[in-house]
Amino acid sequence: METITINVEGMSCGGCVKSVTNVLTALPGVAKADVSLEDKQARVEYEAGRVSIDDMKRVIVDAGFEAA
Repeated sequence: METITINVEGMSCGGCVKSVTNVLTALPGVAKADVSLEDKQARVEYEAGRVSIDDMKRVIVDAGFEAA
């Protein structure tokens, strides 16, 4: 299991945090996602062989936020 921190811009409330958490945890290979509104970050535990960082960033962007 690996961990990455992705910067997420555009979140303004708890609903945004829940949306980002939901799209990340729906990905196969993502074990856990801790999303912080205050820090504007998502800390994700994942299996590198099952999901890519680009996949994670793509679902965040598709949900209406910016990921870096």
